[in-house]
Amino acid sequence: MNVLTRESALTLRHGASLIHAQIRNADGTPLRARVNGKCQTWVTRPNEWRLPCKHGLKQCFDITQDNAFYWFAQS
Repeated sequence: MNVLTRESALTLRHGASLIHAQIRNADGTPLRARVNGKCQTWVTRPNEWRLPCKHGLKQCFDITQDNAFYWFAQS
């Protein structure tokens, strides 16, 4: 498993699974999240990107270049 990068985030499709490196579920398994949309990039800011994700039924969040080192793409 490799750390999530901009290039790998661009290849992820809706419904792909990601796992967190540190946070655990109540049963001890790693926290899982699903990709909830398309990775957004900007021409004027080439180092920035945003990947919308979802955990559970309603908790939505974004993975960005600032917190991507905590996430791994599940194979």
